[in-house]
Amino acid sequence: MEIFDITIVGAGPVGMFAAFYAGIRQAKTKLIDSLPQLGGQLTTLYPEKNIYDIPGFPIVKAADLVSNLEKQLRTFSHTYCLDEEVLELKQYDDYLELITNKESHYTKAVVLAIGNGSFQPRRLQIEQADKFENHGIDYYINDLMKYAGKKVAIAGGGDSAIDWALMLEPIADEVSLIHRRDQFRGHEHSVEKLKTSSVNIYTPYILTELNGEQELDRLTLQKTKSDETINLNIDYLIVNYGFSSSLEHLRSWGLESTRQAILVEPDMRTSIPGVYACGDIATYDGKVKLIATGMGEAPTAVNNALHYINPKNRTQPGHSTSLFPQK
Repeated sequence: MEIFDITIVGAGPVGMFAAFYAGIRQAKTKLIDSLPQLGGQLTTLYPEKNIYDIPGFPIVKAADLVSNLEKQLRTFSHTYCLDEEVLELKQYDDYLELITNKESHYTKAVVLAIGNGSFQPRRLQIEQADKFENHGIDYYINDLMKYAGKKVAIAGGGDSAIDWALMLEPIADEVSLIHRRDQFRGHEHSVEKLKTSSVNIYTPYILTELNGEQELDRLTLQKTKSDETINLNIDYLIVNYGFSSSLEHLRSWGLESTRQAILVEPDMRTSIPGVYACGDIATYDGKVKLIATGMGEAPTAVNNALHYINPKNRTQPGHSTSLFPQK
């Protein structure tokens, strides 16, 4: 049984920075996230979104911010457990156990940085959708070049669906965007770019059939409030109907919380000894939910978690210039 010093649950920007700071403090660190890639909402929902509240960056694209945080993280040899959802937390005398949908993890302290809760994609509710998942149907995009030279359809009408369509336009052989309404929900600028692009726009249409042997190769679309149908030959269907999040697991652990967040003290500790929280999941009087706020809370959570593990560890350990491992 391998026991880590700190296990950070949540690999969004706040969780990533918390892991980096834990590395500075030379803590044996593990990072767990329910999504299959680092970056949380920024990677999964808003890769092309511009962010304006990061100190030192007048403007930074979400995907670029995550990329920089990944580079920062590579300074240390942390353990990553992605595509793994934490379901239970158990307390023992000397350690905590986190039980996921895959295995158990053991740690002396936990830092929760899970934003608004664990994310799961809203899946396509059509016959054979399960059969074609990862065999033509994707809910996440991890590698744009996977779609190079392919015929790709995207189902959805929000910012993320439009962003993916525009990003894939120069890479894929053909891109189609399917939305059940005439109007898109994305930003006006993005919608205008979409209209002047080569992306095939199918509105208002809904998906009614999926066809193929082992791999998905054809879609049937039906125009809303009509009997008109279209068959669309494709190589991939990317479903972008949004994501659902849940805090139910956390409530079952006995954490004191509001409907949307966990209550923390000024040192970021929760109502369970050894469990700390930072970022949007943590709340206290006067809390402002910004990425910048969460990144400021992360070192507080890590330092106090290390002090909990060993009271000889200072909660004010000095500046990063003196703490950072010198080469």
